Amino acid sequence: MIDETEAPRTPPIDPATFDRLRDAVVTAGPAAAAEQLVAYLRDSGDFPNLFYALLLKKRVELGVSPFPTGPSSELPSETHEPYENAIRQAGREVGHALLARKQFLAAWTFFRMLDEPEPVRAALEEYRAGDDDESDYAVIELAWQTGLAPKKGFDVLLERRGLCSAITLVSGADLSRNPELRDYCYGKLVRTLYEQLRERLRHELVARGTEVPADATVAALVESHPELFADDAYHIDTSHLSSVVQMSTYLPPGQDNELAQELCEYGRRLAPALQGRNDPPFEDGYEDYLAFLKVIAGSAPSRRATDRAEVEAGLARFRGKAERQAAEGSTYAAQVYVQLLVRTDRPVEALAAARQFLLAEDERNLICPGVSELAKKLGDFETVAEAARARNDLVNFVAGLIAARATAD
Repeated sequence: MIDETEAPRTPPIDPATFDRLRDAVVTAGPAAAAEQLVAYLRDSGDFPNLFYALLLKKRVELGVSPFPTGPSSELPSETHEPYENAIRQAGREVGHALLARKQFLAAWTFFRMLDEPEPVRAALEEYRAGDDDESDYAVIELAWQTGLAPKKGFDVLLERRGLCSAITLVSGADLSRNPELRDYCYGKLVRTLYEQLRERLRHELVARGTEVPADATVAALVESHPELFADDAYHIDTSHLSSVVQMSTYLPPGQDNELAQELCEYGRRLAPALQGRNDPPFEDGYEDYLAFLKVIAGSAPSRRATDRAEVEAGLARFRGKAERQAAEGSTYAAQVYVQLLVRTDRPVEALAAARQFLLAEDERNLICPGVSELAKKLGDFETVAEAARARNDLVNFVAGLIAARATAD
């Protein structure tokens, strides 16, 4: 059965209304009084109480206790199905009425009770951010927090609250299990910050009397006008720039990646004090992020020979970082390097790097596939056994040997 919620408190009502309902019970009977109550609540827009009035009306029809907040288990068994149907019909009527008035959180109370999220999801997707802060807030909270329409929640937040709030939102969320949503949010942050930066650069140059083509890119502007960075100047919040560029490393090849590269071109020209400090393997800041993004972008089969050369140079750069950090007892740079090889579709090289740097590492703590995972995908079960031995894992050691023997046979 569907659980019934507790009836909400209501504001004071005109005493005459109570008198009219009392008269209806006495003169016209319970059914007519219930119908009059339903009509009054519909007309007054008191939808939460309308829900309970509709249940009261059904209880009167069924000839059972009229109190709608009583447990359904107290009803005769033959009334359970019609009463369940009445609950659903009342919940849908009230829920749709609340959605029509953009009272999303209140509507969700009823549709969640019915386990029918689709009407709320559809209403959220159709919503357009406007001047109603209360509705905007409800959409953001409901769409994002419940997962009903997270892209819509993110879009409304970005439009109404700005970059800072949007960055904070996605930074505090674990999007690793939803890469589609992650790429959507990160890509939109890249595009939004890029356009903000491009407009501010153009505005400054125009203010200086410099003619700027309407289609000028960030990369072209910073390359052609080094004076933009005189006196340690900057044009956007540098913490926003740093955050968005770091997020962009998760993006696949494509336009968003290319825009992020242009953000790096801007960032690497900032005064050193404005570039911030980064941990290996990104200790060189925007230079490292730019190299990383070029590896991702240049790995596409359709790329030019110059792009492929940048891929090799970038991989060599991060391999060197992995080696240096490994010599100091840290494998994080190596994990980034292995992940980069995986993302550029180099599984054999990724396995070789993982064997060199990560053989004895607990694979549950890695940010990249470990030796065992990579070896299993390649059918190299001897290496699976080798990795298990390095971790003192007898079970997977024997499993690897058995799988290797089966493969050989």
